[in-house]
Amino acid sequence: MTALPPWIFCHRITIEPYEGRGAYGEVWGAPVPDVPALVTHTVKKVRNPTGDEVTSTAQVYAAPGLTCPAGSRITLPDGRTTKAVQVSPHTAPGLGLPECTEVSCE
Repeated sequence: MTALPPWIFCHRITIEPYEGRGAYGEVWGAPVPDVPALVTHTVKKVRNPTGDEVTSTAQVYAAPGLTCPAGSRITLPDGRTTKAVQVSPHTAPGLGLPECTEVSCE
C-alpha cells in the first residue's frame, strides 16, 4: 500500500465518529482532534448510505484506514461543523498508486 505523502495533508480536522442512534437521538464518539487531512470546498452530488442523491459542499482526503463512518460530525479548518455523507476508501492493491480515504461532507 502506498499512501499519499504526509505533506499533502496540510489541514487539521476534528472527527466525532458516528455510533448510531440511542434513546435520545444520534450518538457520536469522543472527538478525535488534529486529524491530518486535505480539505476542498467543491459542490458536487453524491449518494448517501440509503442511496439518495445529496449535495456535498466539502470533501476531506485523509490517510488510508481513517475511522469516519457516514454520519460522523466533522469540524473543518474554518470552524464549520458538518456531517460525513459518504466515505470512500481509494485503494489500488499491487499497483503502487497512492491510496487515501475520501469523505464527502454536507
